Amino acid sequence: MPTHARPSDRGPRRAGSVALNVVRGGLMGTAETVPGVSGGTIALMVGVYEDLLTSAGHLLSGLRIAATDGVRGRGLDRAREDLDRVRWDILLPLGVGMAIALVVMSGVMEEVVTEHPFEMNALFFGLVLASLWVPYSLSAAAEPRPRGRSRWSWKDGAAAVAGAVVALVVVGLPAGEVEPTPVVIVVSAFIAVTALVLPGLSGSFLLLTMGLYESTLGAVNDRDLGYLALFALGAVLGLASIVKLLQWLLEHRRRVTLAVLTGVMAGSLRALWPWQDDDRGLQAPSEDLGTAVAFAAAGFVVVVALIVLERVIVARTASTS
Repeated sequence: MPTHARPSDRGPRRAGSVALNVVRGGLMGTAETVPGVSGGTIALMVGVYEDLLTSAGHLLSGLRIAATDGVRGRGLDRAREDLDRVRWDILLPLGVGMAIALVVMSGVMEEVVTEHPFEMNALFFGLVLASLWVPYSLSAAAEPRPRGRSRWSWKDGAAAVAGAVVALVVVGLPAGEVEPTPVVIVVSAFIAVTALVLPGLSGSFLLLTMGLYESTLGAVNDRDLGYLALFALGAVLGLASIVKLLQWLLEHRRRVTLAVLTGVMAGSLRALWPWQDDDRGLQAPSEDLGTAVAFAAAGFVVVVALIVLERVIVARTASTS
């Protein structure tokens, strides 16, 4: 007969889970301020990507149904079906953590990335490299498994290569410079938030490619509400377009979708290669090789530690439930 935790036992665990999700959101928000690093990568790494994506999908569906049924006088019963399936205990703390990190870290990371681009690229290269294990292992364990084995088939490998090629092309585009008109801001936010949802593609990096990275960070730092409102509009439109598609793919084509995402993350490593010229042309390692290896190793170790910590927390939660 299963034992049930007393209310006094559930409270501390729930508070700890909320605090942990705030920290996870903070890591995701911090990552989004760094060109080349994806908040989706961090979400995969800390084990909340699919819960976050599914909850966002149900939230968007619930809001859409509520708006249409409300206008037609049908009430909110249909909308509640989707809203009740949202993991609010995950979504809200993640959102709080991301918002805090974006406000607090935008100025800090802008300065650090500008003054130490070589070291930061090396650090995040190691971080993303280690993170490849997460979508690969999830994909290899997904059905249908080739001959029952927990590894990729040639089809999975081909899907990953295709994703890597696309990412290589996108992150190899030279940086641009455009005037931040209202239309440009909305469209750029639409594209950038799509990258936020896709592990491996960095919203900040795409903003840098479109020439709006500095102006967007400046708007956050200066609390430019007009700019931020336009950006939020584009972000909402982007989320509504991509979240439901990815949710369906993970539910119905999980294995190949995760294989493609693994490839996209691998291809995005090009953006973080420490030795690049001003036009993002790749160069062979030359000076400061030891420094680059040290920072990359540090990023790699941090990710491994986070993956191990996540598994320990999951195991303990399962044993006490």
